[in-house]
Amino acid sequence: MQLLPTTLCLSGAAAVVNFWLATRIGQIRMAKKIFIGDAGDAQLIARMRAQANFIEQTPITLILFALVELAGKGGVWLAPLGAAFMLGRVAHGFGMDGRFKAGRPIGMATAIITQLTLVVVAVLATMGRI
Repeated sequence: MQLLPTTLCLSGAAAVVNFWLATRIGQIRMAKKIFIGDAGDAQLIARMRAQANFIEQTPITLILFALVELAGKGGVWLAPLGAAFMLGRVAHGFGMDGRFKAGRPIGMATAIITQLTLVVVAVLATMGRI
């Protein structure tokens, strides 16, 4: 059985980030007593979208990390790329709050760059080019 240490570590980090994003939603719900839906509250909607974006982007990215790692094409660059992706997801969460304006574009850019990098490696590996 082949272990995928980078993917395993990133999956754990993703669970922590997801928990953090969910906790931030819960804080707003409790403070504003909004227990179902979003009640049109802009702050709650922003935090809900931050978590939704996380769960939209993260699974396919983790799958790509796992496949590249399984193909033996990870190397020393894979873990730093994963760290950048996770930090970008945290920045995106803060950016959606408006407290860190650059966070949203940083999060979007890191997700796109990470996914494109992994796709290029996957395609080149499939073609036998690397």
